[in-house]
Amino acid sequence: MSKAAKQARLPLASALLWVSAALALLCIASLLIGAGEVGILRSLSALVGATDDEARFVLVELRLPRTLLGVLVGVALGAAGVVLQSATRNPLAEPGLLGVSAGASFAVVLAISLGASAATLNLGVAVGGAMVGCLLVLLVTQVRGVGDDPVRLVLAGAAFSGILTAISTLILLHDQRSSDEIRFWIIGALAGRPQDVLTWSAPGLLLGLLLLTPLIRPLAALALGEKMATGLGHHPGLTRLGALLGVAVLVGTATAAAGPMAFVGLVVPFVARRLVGPDIRRTIGLSLLLGPIIVLFADILSRLLVSPYELPIGVVTALIGAPVLIAVVRSHRLPTL
Repeated sequence: MSKAAKQARLPLASALLWVSAALALLCIASLLIGAGEVGILRSLSALVGATDDEARFVLVELRLPRTLLGVLVGVALGAAGVVLQSATRNPLAEPGLLGVSAGASFAVVLAISLGASAATLNLGVAVGGAMVGCLLVLLVTQVRGVGDDPVRLVLAGAAFSGILTAISTLILLHDQRSSDEIRFWIIGALAGRPQDVLTWSAPGLLLGLLLLTPLIRPLAALALGEKMATGLGHHPGLTRLGALLGVAVLVGTATAAAGPMAFVGLVVPFVARRLVGPDIRRTIGLSLLLGPIIVLFADILSRLLVSPYELPIGVVTALIGAPVLIAVVRSHRLPTL
C-alpha cells in the first residue's frame, strides 16, 4: 500500500458521496435563503410550483444564476489551489496569497482605466494578468531560501499582492469611471452579475480543467521529488509551467467572473488532504466539489450576517480562510504534499 493511501482518512468514494450531498444541500439553501423580503417559505413554495411571481423572479433571475456562478467559481479556485500547492510543493500556496488573483485584478483595472470595456475584455485580460502572477510565482520558487520555505514564499507573494493592490487603488482614486466599473472586482461578489457571465466563463473553466487533466500524474510524481519524477520519465520544469498555465486560466476566469476571493484555494486543499490523503490523484476530484461548498457557504453567510444588507463574499472567505492559514503556519509539521 502506498504512503498516500495509508494517510487517507476516508475511502475516496465515501468522501465524494458525503461531499456531493453537502453540495446539493448548499445549492438548495442558496436558492431558498436571501437578504430580501422573499424568505425561505415563499422561496420553497415558488420552488415547488406556487404562483408567486415575485418569489419566482427572485429564484430564477437572481438566486439561480448566483448559485451557478458560485459553483463555477468554486470549482475553478478549488482546482487551482490544489494544483498550485502541488506544483510549488508548498501547503501555503494559494492564488490570493501568492499574487495570482492580484495580478488578474490589476490587469482588469489597468485595461478599463485605458478605455477597455469591462463587458468584453475582462476575461482575456484577467487571464493574462493571472498568467503574469503565476510566472512570478515560478520565478520566486527558484530563489534560494524562498522557494523552499513556505512562509517566505507566502510573504513574497503578499508583498507582490500588496504592491499591485496599492497601484490598483491609486488608479481607481484618479479615475471615477474605472472605479464605478471595477469596484466589485476589488471585494469579490456573486450578486448583481449579468447572466451572460456564465456563458463566457464556463468555457474558461473547461479550458483550464482540460489543461490540467494530463498533468495529474506528473504532479503526483513531482510530489516524490524532482529526481524521482525525472526518473519516472516526467519533466518537472514543463510540468510546473503547464500547471501554472492551467492555474492562470482558472484563476483569471474566476476573478473576471466574480472578483478576487482569497483563501478559497487554501481551505479546499487543506480539507481535501484531511479527508482523503495528500495524493493529488485523490484530492483533485474532491476539490471540484469542496470549492463550490466553500464559496456557496460564504455567499449564504454574506446574505445573513448583516441582513437585510449583504457583506462582500470576499470578506467572508477571508474570515473563513484566515484561521486555516494560521493553523497551517503554527503547525509543527506542515501537511505532506
